[in-house]
Amino acid sequence: MNVFVLGGSKNIGYYAAVRLLEQGSSVTFLLRKTSVFDTDEKIQSYISSGKARLVSGDALNIEDVQKGWEAALGLGNGSIDVVLSSIGSIPDFSFTKGLVLPIPDLCTRSLLNLFRTLPASLRAPAAQPRIIAVTSRGITHAAHKTLPAPLRAFYTYALASAHEDKYGAERVLAHCLGERWTEVEPKEAILPSGWKTLPGFPAEGEYKRILVMRPALLTDGVCKGDESNNGKPPYKAVAGEIKGGYTISRRDIAHFIVQEALQNWSKWEGKGAVVVY
Repeated sequence: MNVFVLGGSKNIGYYAAVRLLEQGSSVTFLLRKTSVFDTDEKIQSYISSGKARLVSGDALNIEDVQKGWEAALGLGNGSIDVVLSSIGSIPDFSFTKGLVLPIPDLCTRSLLNLFRTLPASLRAPAAQPRIIAVTSRGITHAAHKTLPAPLRAFYTYALASAHEDKYGAERVLAHCLGERWTEVEPKEAILPSGWKTLPGFPAEGEYKRILVMRPALLTDGVCKGDESNNGKPPYKAVAGEIKGGYTISRRDIAHFIVQEALQNWSKWEGKGAVVVY
């Protein structure tokens, strides 16, 4: 497979990219700082072998995203099989607003740029790469109600500001999938009016090859999926919503993406996957 990764410098994007590289895939990383991998012997070995390519750029800059697409196409001889967007940032803490993103529309604007710059050769339904976009569990009002009570309180206070960006990303993805949106529209500061008519942005329902990853509260724990003895992963993954459950490790989300979602794509295409222990 030929894979284009945005947000792969660490965490879910990094762990998934390493798994894919280990399985023989080619991976193009769009990175704000390519130096992040200067001392990463594993990634350096794949760069040396030609299986990994680093592109310097910011997903908030539409020209940089276009450059990333072009590099990925070059590595894949004109085709791209998978795009993984797991962009995030380290939030600041505010006593009144909880965890606040330095760039409030980071995920939303990055996704807009990703879809707007989709190369012409990849726009036909048969040529579209599979896109996996990471948001979070409990983002919409309906999904929020399925969270355990302590998590609802924590999300409401600590993550409300950060989740506004994920909410905008969910709106963008629903549009591309052609899903009916029954929630309140995102704030103007996250998703400005006129976004549906931005140059290059797909029409409603024009892009179906999407999986929305909605992990539970993320931890830095080990990958339990690799330790399973009975062939069944130690986490629950459902298309839709699930009641109960609190956390999931970033490594296990990467495990699910590579070992389950991509291996059984017909089961997950066009869905939102909630993954939780």
